[in-house]
Amino acid sequence: MSAQPLEAVATVADLQRRIESLQGGPTRLTVPVHPVLEGLVQLRTGTSYAVDSATLALGLAAGASRAGEWVGFAGWGDFGAEAADQWGIDLRRTVLVPDPGDLWLEVTAALVDVLKVVVLKPTGQVDAKSASILDARLRARSSVLVVWGEWPRVEARLSAEQAVWSGVGRGRGRLDQRGLRVAVTRGTRRSARDLVLP
Repeated sequence: MSAQPLEAVATVADLQRRIESLQGGPTRLTVPVHPVLEGLVQLRTGTSYAVDSATLALGLAAGASRAGEWVGFAGWGDFGAEAADQWGIDLRRTVLVPDPGDLWLEVTAALVDVLKVVVLKPTGQVDAKSASILDARLRARSSVLVVWGEWPRVEARLSAEQAVWSGVGRGRGRLDQRGLRVAVTRGTRRSARDLVLP
């Protein structure tokens, strides 16, 4: 993507923030994403995003962490600290609640109150009422929720497709690179892009 369309997108986002502030609504600020995901998705505070893989969940949280923000993970019992570190997530500024149990809504709301990005892996079906409670909290606290799984209303859904590893030749060698096609769905619009992951 050339510099001009990127500047136009930034200008439009800035104008939208100004309009919202003049209307008295919450200002939806942008949150940095990992460089690999730039141009594919832009996180905005006060909103939710859904992903279908650990890779994408870590990728969406990584940009904020690399920018010095605190991030959190709830309901992720097998959280991979090494994988998070490889994405650039600062584990010293990471809160992990591996098993919030039946209190997942309260735990997630508490994390949203103090962290910029919260990744939630719900253990079951989430009803619209619970989602709306967290949506209101996200807007009030200018946070971002990334849900690994289904969520009633999201800004965008990211799905991992066609993973390809390279580096092993004829049964020997070392895996050194992972390619992944990522599809992004916003309402009825869908786009996809091939990425080279860290």
